[in-house]
Amino acid sequence: MTSFIPAITIPASVFANPAASILLPIALGTAVGYSCRPKETQKTYLALKQPPFRPPPEVFGPAWTLLYGLMGYSAYRAYSTGMNPFASAENHVLTKHGATLYSIQLGLNLIWMPLFFVAKRPIEATVDIVALTGVTGYLTYLWAQVDTVAGLALAPYLGWLGFATYLTVGVGHLNDWNLADKEIAVPPSTTGTKYVNEKDE
Repeated sequence: MTSFIPAITIPASVFANPAASILLPIALGTAVGYSCRPKETQKTYLALKQPPFRPPPEVFGPAWTLLYGLMGYSAYRAYSTGMNPFASAENHVLTKHGATLYSIQLGLNLIWMPLFFVAKRPIEATVDIVALTGVTGYLTYLWAQVDTVAGLALAPYLGWLGFATYLTVGVGHLNDWNLADKEIAVPPSTTGTKYVNEKDE
């Protein structure tokens, strides 16, 4: 069981407001994405040797926007249900512990892209995403006890994190855990994208 740590937990007023709860992760995720320079990130992504089933780069923006929105909705549902005056004392505890876990996982989520694409540190990025997946899995378990919908809203995010972990480990392994100088000069068109490890027909 984790603990409620106010100093590192998003304020209750954010969780209690549906718009703020949903928009916060979307806004932070978008800010981090743009701060990592999307065009440069795409160049790096296309230059890497990739494992099977990797999606084209244009999928990530819409996918993460949806997942961040579901994440924020889950937080709102769990908090509004668990902190209801009529909820049990156990639910109050689970909700507050979950709020700290939620804040931790959001931080872990936001540092992955700078670690992987800016610092080009695949080992550290892998450690980060494994920790993120574990924390989110436990958070899903806790908040599902408070509110079933809150748990279900986190399920797609948790599934995507599993897939993202596979991609992170796969890219790291295929590129010998070294992403330095992995960049192509001009990204190809998004239609019929070819990666560095693929040959033209």
